[in-house]
Amino acid sequence: MNVTVQLVLDFQRQWGPQFLWLGKAAWLLDPHQRLGDLGEFFFCPFPGGNAGIGKATAVDLARRGARVILACRDKARGESAMYDIRRDLSRSFFQESGNSEVILMILDLASLSSVRDFAQTFLASEPRLDILINNAGTYWHCPGGQTADGFDLVFQVNHLGHFLLTHLLLDQLKRCVPSRIVILSSGMHFFGKIDFQTIHKSGEGMWKPIQSYCNSKLANILHARELAKRLEGTNVTCYAVHPGEWNLHTHTHTPVHLGLRQTFLSRNCDAGAQTSIYCATEEGIESLSGGYFVDCHLLEPWSKARDDQLAKKLWEFSERLLGLTT
Repeated sequence: MNVTVQLVLDFQRQWGPQFLWLGKAAWLLDPHQRLGDLGEFFFCPFPGGNAGIGKATAVDLARRGARVILACRDKARGESAMYDIRRDLSRSFFQESGNSEVILMILDLASLSSVRDFAQTFLASEPRLDILINNAGTYWHCPGGQTADGFDLVFQVNHLGHFLLTHLLLDQLKRCVPSRIVILSSGMHFFGKIDFQTIHKSGEGMWKPIQSYCNSKLANILHARELAKRLEGTNVTCYAVHPGEWNLHTHTHTPVHLGLRQTFLSRNCDAGAQTSIYCATEEGIESLSGGYFVDCHLLEPWSKARDDQLAKKLWEFSERLLGLTT
């Protein structure tokens, strides 16, 4: 039986109490361990899919026999990532399966029509989806603004795009149980707030992209929390993940003091990918669905991310924005 996993990249950098958790998970996962029935891995990098923890996750799972589908906003970068991963696999000492594949598809989370087109194409061509990893996203140092759909760019890419994609692929996940959903968040959710009057709107000022990023990371945890409740009894489980501070080597928009901080405090991408891989593959964590994981351990997020009423309201709000309500 083949299994499909979806990953959406999130190029995150964080500061704060999460530094206490750095470095614990770098080699927790045995690279020789097979993925059981996992035979297909669906990988969606955005933006710049040729670097970061998403690529590290894809390489790791492909080494274990998974099938990798790169869903990239930029075709040229996607092809570069695809060739890089194929090259890494060909050189890998740990690769044990001859059925690993790397395939490219196009997806832009900043366009809701692209998300819908991608889901339609994927469902028409792929018979299974077993693990969906929503790891793609944009970062506050990237240029902000408003999408063509009329929403704040950071909020749409980091939350609404994932919410819609998960909704469109959920029936496929239910047909392939047991299946999992992993949603990348961040310790920066501590600074987030959910103001339903403004969270989806773009704005001006140097702090707006930063606040939008923090808001979206809080929304990611609340999304996972409410999704887990709605999936009870279906044998589909979901998990929110903080990958830790990691070094993407892309500091174009990063202020000097943050770039220096990141250089000394960040982990490498292989280590940053471990918690996503853990939540996607570890046996026996099904009862922890809806939980928040850091360094392959279940931790409590900040109190605002444990507000079940807020999670329900955000779910209903997201549905209205996306036109998913009748």
